[in-house]
Amino acid sequence: MTTAARSLDATTPPKRTPGASSSRKVLQLLLSFSERRCDASVAELAARIGTPVATTYRYVALLKELQLLEEGKTGRYHVTSQVMPLARAAQLANDLARLARPVMEEAARELGETVLLFQHFGDSAVCADRVECERAMRFTFQPGHSVPLGAGASGKMLLAMLPEGERERRLSAITERRGPRVREEVKRAGVHRYAVSWGELDDGVWSCSVPIPSAGHRPAVLSLAAPATRIGDDAKRAAIVALQSYAGRIHQAVASFSL
Repeated sequence: MTTAARSLDATTPPKRTPGASSSRKVLQLLLSFSERRCDASVAELAARIGTPVATTYRYVALLKELQLLEEGKTGRYHVTSQVMPLARAAQLANDLARLARPVMEEAARELGETVLLFQHFGDSAVCADRVECERAMRFTFQPGHSVPLGAGASGKMLLAMLPEGERERRLSAITERRGPRVREEVKRAGVHRYAVSWGELDDGVWSCSVPIPSAGHRPAVLSLAAPATRIGDDAKRAAIVALQSYAGRIHQAVASFSL
């Protein structure tokens, strides 16, 4: 396997590093913030990472010293803009996003709608890149934005792509919160190789998502989002077929890069 191929390979879980328990907890604390949990008290952070409140205060103090966390007026903490260069560096180093970008630009231009790339990380579908069409629309997702697995077209399609054991484990917890309908939608996504949603994450937005065939990288999907008022049934079907073709081209680009 080449160095390039190894950089895309996310199929093997990383080994647990010995002697790094405290460091692991500090990073878990920082990674517990997201767009869905943009601030938290020390007590909430302690519960999330499983450490005593006194220990968590020390972790928070360290992150404040490094200007990665700051305290708001209500005593709740949030990440600072200091993390933004890190996020940008991750985006620039993402081989899949870089290789997919030309295809995404062509897809957005030809289909006339916004095209997005999502990847699987933990319990989330994370937007790795987005290409807007010429017809502007108000839409939530920007690179770095994430949604829970099982939510929206991208979250359902990524969940359907996971190995059966992991998929079932995650589905059991999701269906307890959201009901059995999610299980049926994920099953259909796996069978038909596409998922759709309508107004589930953004009011009035129809979206579809198709898998990018695996080439050693972590599970990824190509998605399209459009105002439901301007995309009819025929256009929806055509968009799904076209998106599957574009996803195949991204797979070819990644496979060639990995040789």
